[in-house]
Amino acid sequence: MKKQITFIALLVCAITSAQNINEVLRYSGENLQGTARFQGMAGAFGALGGDLSALNINPAGSAVFNNGLFTFSGTSYNTDNTASYFNGIRNTTANNLDLNQIGGALVFKNTNQNSDWNKFVVAFNYDMVQSFDDRISISGNSDQGIDGYFWNFAQGVPYGSLLLQEGEFIEDAYLDIGANQGFSDQQAFLGYYGGVIDPATTDDNNTDYNKAADYTTVDQDLFRNTSGHNSKFTVNVASQYQEKLNLGASLNFHTVVYNRLDEFTESGYAPGSPVQRTTFDNLLHTEGSGFSFSLGAIAKLNDLVRLGASYQSPTWYRLSDDLSQRMSSDNADENIHFINFDQVNVFETYTLKTPAKLTGSVALIFGKNGLLSLDYGYQDMSRAELRPTTDPSFAQVNTEVANQLGAINSLRLGGEYRIKQFSLRGGYRFEGSPYADGNTVGNLNGISAGLGYNFGGSRLDFGISRTERNVAQRMFDTGLATPAIINGINTNATLSYTVNF
Repeated sequence: MKKQITFIALLVCAITSAQNINEVLRYSGENLQGTARFQGMAGAFGALGGDLSALNINPAGSAVFNNGLFTFSGTSYNTDNTASYFNGIRNTTANNLDLNQIGGALVFKNTNQNSDWNKFVVAFNYDMVQSFDDRISISGNSDQGIDGYFWNFAQGVPYGSLLLQEGEFIEDAYLDIGANQGFSDQQAFLGYYGGVIDPATTDDNNTDYNKAADYTTVDQDLFRNTSGHNSKFTVNVASQYQEKLNLGASLNFHTVVYNRLDEFTESGYAPGSPVQRTTFDNLLHTEGSGFSFSLGAIAKLNDLVRLGASYQSPTWYRLSDDLSQRMSSDNADENIHFINFDQVNVFETYTLKTPAKLTGSVALIFGKNGLLSLDYGYQDMSRAELRPTTDPSFAQVNTEVANQLGAINSLRLGGEYRIKQFSLRGGYRFEGSPYADGNTVGNLNGISAGLGYNFGGSRLDFGISRTERNVAQRMFDTGLATPAIINGINTNATLSYTVNF
């Protein structure tokens, strides 16, 4: 069958997590990525610089370079998720290998002896800020059925507006209702022809619906597979004044690709229920681009102490979503299978503004023997915003963001000890919950370690980092209120090679 596409002006915010708090958090955070040295020291580079991925923290860091260089990095990503849902516990793992960083810097030294500006640096760097490759499996015996999802949308929808017209195909009606009546009516249509809800009366003006299934509890399984990335290309300039002050600025160009496949199955109804098994799948695709800038400074107080400060502007993303669905039950219309991933709902392009971030840093440099570095970051997530703000659905989401999210306080501590050509590294990372309640998404804790070898004209580095966080994840944003508790452990192993010139 030929793929059909329709545009829906109304938003999908309450259903697929495409345009709600989850999306705000998805594109606002930054996982610990970058070079092996950067990861090995938990990203604590705000007062250090001297690493291309450090530009993500403080753009003044490139002024520390004494010569031109080129670095590329590859990372092995491992995710380990354990989901607890009612009486069920499921564990899933995923592994992925990717080239996550590539960049270089050119150093122009000032030969004018009358100038206090020692050098000028131009740098560029590509970093995969976030890898979305992940898998989650949720299973349990719940007292909340998937019929509640469709029932919530159906209330208030005239029954007559859901009926097929004479000679109309069910897949055409699905797309037409979505385009002209909106997403809520479309989901009501899907629930009715999917056999899980019925009108209270068959009057065309009826707006009340009943749940068709009979159950006390049901067995539910959800498999979620996500893929894609949020990457950032940085163009940076920096300069050094009297070997005491480094100043820098960066322009950042972001690219987003996100795919999510949800496969949901429900069974275990009462023996006499007209519904014995229901499946409901959603395929979401998001892509877009963004822009941000950053400013920073690093001051050398003496041979021991360096201080750093930086400002990361909001990121302005321009995103577009499309959604495909399919559902079935043993009580469904026989033509329900014609509604599948060939029918694509395309939503209007919108803007997401993530909050600005401030970072303060201090580092202790012990000559050529080693160093210690500490970064503190602050980002007020309640200031995130979906635009246009005049849209009623966006206004509702923005109110929820302002009321439910709070400030993220983060700490990164890293150290390095040098033994001739070898460097030993370690780090610790803490990131507070973005939620004011501290529970919906828990605190993140991470540790890291690394090893480097300097060949003289080049350097080989290895770093490994591990983070852990608990998240309360709902299967759907309406109808099924009880979340699964996901314990997520991410382990990244990175190898970097740097060439000096």
